[in-house]
Amino acid sequence: MPRFAANLSMTFNEVPFLERFAAARGEGFEAVEFLFPYAYERRQLADVVRAAGVKVALFNMPPGNWEGGERGLAIDAARRGEFQDGVGAAIAYAKDLGCDRVHCMAGIRPAGADEARLREVYVANLKFAAAELRKHGLELLIEAINTRDIPGYYLTTTRQAFDVIRDVDAPNLSFQFDIYHVQVMEGDLTPKLERHIAQIGHIQLADTPGRHEPGTGEINYEFLFQRIDAIGYTGWIGCEYRPATTTLAGLGWARRWLRPSR
Repeated sequence: MPRFAANLSMTFNEVPFLERFAAARGEGFEAVEFLFPYAYERRQLADVVRAAGVKVALFNMPPGNWEGGERGLAIDAARRGEFQDGVGAAIAYAKDLGCDRVHCMAGIRPAGADEARLREVYVANLKFAAAELRKHGLELLIEAINTRDIPGYYLTTTRQAFDVIRDVDAPNLSFQFDIYHVQVMEGDLTPKLERHIAQIGHIQLADTPGRHEPGTGEINYEFLFQRIDAIGYTGWIGCEYRPATTTLAGLGWARRWLRPSR
């Protein structure tokens, strides 16, 4: 049976962020994920998580200046120190929030950059991050993101991602399989899931076009959920979609798996 984590950066936006944890639990989500926790003090956020009774399944390492358009620091040789500080911050939050997986965003490819150098820096930074997270029993994830949503993003295909995972060669590094991004860039979803299941540490979903909830676009999620169960994936599936109307109105697709506590 698929297990779903509400993405609190994109859903339950009808209420302030700190109220979304309880709102998601009330609708039957036992786990949540979100982009970043760093605007909140760790203990405050941990108290909110405990009070809501949810598991934090995933969040991202610091991405640099998000409001300024930065989408990760892992390929930037000039900011290795800032990247390493971000690893430390992510570990501290993960431990306090009881989260065992952290996603590292790669970053935007600088115009005219040397591809070999970008890869060298990326692999070295991932080696560092994986080693530091492993000391605390934490998993590191990387994700291929489509070029329509984030033009210029460095990591864009499953093949590129699995090549990087091979070169980093860390036991706690795995792939964050975002069904939406993979469909936009490549399609062929089921064979990719089946082929790489041993290296998939987290799954996320949204339909396309629109990046709305399942059932609003072209992806056959009924079939995919059956195949994900059949291949033995038991982790969380993050609901990283923009509700077509409101969060609650769009939860019909998931009601059979959710147990509201309201």
